[in-house]
Amino acid sequence: MAAEFDASEFVDDDFHTARKTAATVASPVNVPGDHRAPSREEVDSKVGEMQQKLAELKRAQQELERERASLEEIRRRQNEFTTGRQEMLENVTRGIGLLEEAEFAARRDAEQMAKTLAEFRDALAKIQSIHEESWARDNLNVELSRANTIIENARMEWNSARLKFHILDGPRTVDAPAPHSAEAPAAFPKPQSYAELCKMGLALTWPIALTGLAIFVVLLLR
Repeated sequence: MAAEFDASEFVDDDFHTARKTAATVASPVNVPGDHRAPSREEVDSKVGEMQQKLAELKRAQQELERERASLEEIRRRQNEFTTGRQEMLENVTRGIGLLEEAEFAARRDAEQMAKTLAEFRDALAKIQSIHEESWARDNLNVELSRANTIIENARMEWNSARLKFHILDGPRTVDAPAPHSAEAPAAFPKPQSYAELCKMGLALTWPIALTGLAIFVVLLLR
């Protein structure tokens, strides 16, 4: 009796495996939802996410702008400090030098003024000590010489002080304006009416008219 037929004996398992693999590579399994259009809810959700991200970026930009403005203000104040410090160093140093020089000159002038003031008081006392009514006839020349010497010394002190202190010259007088060397010619009178204009014209033209009349008479007599 013939043996029972077994179909599995003629099946090539390696061939079937290769075919399944090729089919899987050629036609991948489609994942549900990969190629479908997004729903309205999904779009709204995406739009909300984008708006939230934009708001965060805007807040970050505003924060950066505030930091930049703060840094610019700090830089401006630093520049102002540097420029002001340099300016004040130069001005104050120069001012100290000028004031020290002025103080020295003022102190020197004050010392000279005090010395001159003492000399003036001494000269005034010497002048006031002269009493010519007490001079006698026999010592008149001696007293005059002594008095003139005191006066001359006082004059020398006075002239020397005038060169140092201009305040002793007194207030300066303003020179009066020099008078005009010649008076301005009077303006030619303007006629006020037509009659005056005619009179003025006649006064200017009558010599010419008289000369013409004389010529006419001479020609007529000939």
